[in-house]
Amino acid sequence: MNTQPNLWIVIPCYNEQEVLPLTAPLFLKELQQLIDAGKVASSSKICFINDGSTDKTWELISELAAAHEHYEGLSLSRNRGHQNALLAGLMEARKHCDACISADCDGQDDIHAISKMVDEYLAGYDVVYGVRSKRETDTAFKRMTAEGYYKVLNMLGADIIFNHADYRLLSSRALDGLAEFNEVNLFLRGLVPLVGYKSTTVTYERSERMAGTSHYPLTKMLALAFDGITSLSIKPIHVIASLGAMFSLLGFIGIIWAIVSVFTGYTMPGWASMICFICLFGGLQLLALGIIGEYIGKIYLEVKSRPRFIISERTWDKQ
Repeated sequence: MNTQPNLWIVIPCYNEQEVLPLTAPLFLKELQQLIDAGKVASSSKICFINDGSTDKTWELISELAAAHEHYEGLSLSRNRGHQNALLAGLMEARKHCDACISADCDGQDDIHAISKMVDEYLAGYDVVYGVRSKRETDTAFKRMTAEGYYKVLNMLGADIIFNHADYRLLSSRALDGLAEFNEVNLFLRGLVPLVGYKSTTVTYERSERMAGTSHYPLTKMLALAFDGITSLSIKPIHVIASLGAMFSLLGFIGIIWAIVSVFTGYTMPGWASMICFICLFGGLQLLALGIIGEYIGKIYLEVKSRPRFIISERTWDKQ
């Protein structure tokens, strides 16, 4: 392994004009320390990905790239969401780097963990996950739901790292492996473990956002959580099919009970037939939906062919 790998730090940005001037120098300082220590090559870069921002984020990225050789940027043609923007940066970095670290722009993830990830990479690991050591900055509700969500995903069969988001290092061959996945409904923290290769974790403490407001309100977090479940597992469909079979059985029991009630004289006219139809068709409908969903789930996991992102500009194309 090259003792001085070319490192790219990939940072998705969406309307980050307030926080970018604060965090960009911190990333640069961390990268410069790694270069000075001889751990990464002097050609290493910090690449900001503009995810269709409506403020001056792209203008700031362009100014940073013009002012310093270690800054670069690319802009998507429109807002595609955090996961697609991150993937765009990873796939672009794959063409140039030996290792790539993805991080958020807001400065909440400890930037000093980057050097720990590089140390693990130099020790021979292809994937290094940044894992939160604790969630004291979260509200009780967010802490409970987040930890519960990881447990649910693992229960559904998804190989996901507990308390890990999208702060990680990937080697060039891990990036090549990730490129083999053609998922459109992206959930990278679930896909990366599927790549395999030797992996480890580094722990860090998450702090408050340095400036601006979060772009992940509860609705977006719930949407991401649902995407994670549906893109990694079809067990919910198995559950529906099982419930359909169970209710079908209960429906047949209900039919027998209704018929017995007719002969014993404990019913009103028309009641038995109504109950029979409700029990029978209610159960059969759920069973049918479960079986159809089984096939749709498999098709859904295979047939995803829309472009995940379109790049409109790169700062290095202007140089």
